Amino acid sequence: MKPSLVLKMGQQLTMTPQLQQAIRLLQLSTLDLQQEIQEALESNPMLERQEDGDDFDNSDPMADGAESATPTPSKEESYQETTPTVDNLEEGEWGERIPNELPVDTAWEDIYQTSASSLPSNDDDEWDFTTRTSSGESLHSHLLWQLNLAPMSDKDRLIAATLIDCINNDGYLEETLEEVTESFDPELDVELDEVEVVLHRIQQFEPAGIGARDLRECLLLQLRQLPAGTPWLSETQRVVGDYLELLGSRDYAQLMRRTKLKEDELRQVIDLIQRLNPRPGSQIESSEPEYVVPDVIVRKHNERWLVELNQEAMPRLRVNPQYAGFVKRADSSADNTFMRNQLQEARWFIKSLQSRNETLMKVATQIVEHQRGFLDYGDEAMKPLVLHDIAEAVGMHESTISRVTTQKFMHTPRGIYELKYFFSSHVSTSEGGECSSTAIRAIIKKLVAAENAKKPLSDSKIAGLLEAQGIQVARRTVAKYRESLGIAPSSERKRLM
Repeated sequence: MKPSLVLKMGQQLTMTPQLQQAIRLLQLSTLDLQQEIQEALESNPMLERQEDGDDFDNSDPMADGAESATPTPSKEESYQETTPTVDNLEEGEWGERIPNELPVDTAWEDIYQTSASSLPSNDDDEWDFTTRTSSGESLHSHLLWQLNLAPMSDKDRLIAATLIDCINNDGYLEETLEEVTESFDPELDVELDEVEVVLHRIQQFEPAGIGARDLRECLLLQLRQLPAGTPWLSETQRVVGDYLELLGSRDYAQLMRRTKLKEDELRQVIDLIQRLNPRPGSQIESSEPEYVVPDVIVRKHNERWLVELNQEAMPRLRVNPQYAGFVKRADSSADNTFMRNQLQEARWFIKSLQSRNETLMKVATQIVEHQRGFLDYGDEAMKPLVLHDIAEAVGMHESTISRVTTQKFMHTPRGIYELKYFFSSHVSTSEGGECSSTAIRAIIKKLVAAENAKKPLSDSKIAGLLEAQGIQVARRTVAKYRESLGIAPSSERKRLM
């Protein structure tokens, strides 16, 4: 075939930079959006924050006459024109204007309120400097800190550091003592007995139960650190040391026969065991706290649910009118071109923020309108809702609704929820209606909370109780919902009452 020029007509969808920016801002969380706004303020001189009390000028800076307008002098410039400076004051006049001793009408605390607010007061006995300034401490660093305070030889300290490296986040020793011994250089001549002695030293560190090799040893270590006068201590040590398997399988009848304990006595022993921590390492929190800033606030006023944006999380921006006035329409210099581009980007950014807020308000309003029962009565009144329902109500695509509801949070009188929490599948009822899966989970949780601890409800029994309420749910579905709620099977929920 010979190369030739062909003219074709066609249609295609191309995303403009403005649309790409609007979509990107739409899917950002509140914290990410605040960071994005801060970066835009630092990079674009045309953008500025709208402070409280300022007159918000929403006019288009690129309109006719806006570019050619002469910038009005700022407050600083007006002040400099009317206030005498050092250069235009004579020597005697300068000395007369400023006296030698100035009256002091302010205190140090009045000036530095921000920095002094975090300091402890005289009567604050619970103030802790480390809780406000330090980051999360890991279990490894916590154990090494205690190791540095313990009197120990260099060889034992090396063994202890190796053992600490083998302790996981739950506080258990992952490697066997034989493996730890073999990991040392043969020239050090480390014996198995030495490693075991050092391990016993580490097991005396805080938190109690650290460095255990299994659950039994972990619980026994914690029991040994209790006061000698603790009630039922010896019986509890015997149960944990010899009959932990029977306790784990809830075989209370066999346990009472072997330990010669009565039901009331065994209940006291179990109560003491339940006070222990099977994961002692979890007491040392190493992760930083995660904060959630709600995007939307829902409140009830005059028997009506009102939806409003969180203004503290949505900073208002505007175009700096002084800088916008420097732009000249007929000027094609590099500086003027740069300022025109920055002004155009500022307009796009503000418009994208406005579009994001409007879309978020539309979606949140429709969710509240659909889930009034949840706001009034709780999870059991949650209605089934899918993305298509909201997309059809607001006239948008489902992908847009998915972006809006991801990492966006709503503050309600019942707590703070992600917008996706209000979406759930449905289950048919015997009367031909629909029931939300979230409502079914709430009912299952309520049934389990009210069950007899000696005879907990099985999944089949729960399915029967739901069917009696008109909700047709299979046993496997009940098991799936129960696991999602973190509820153990009936065999593990059995208690000795």
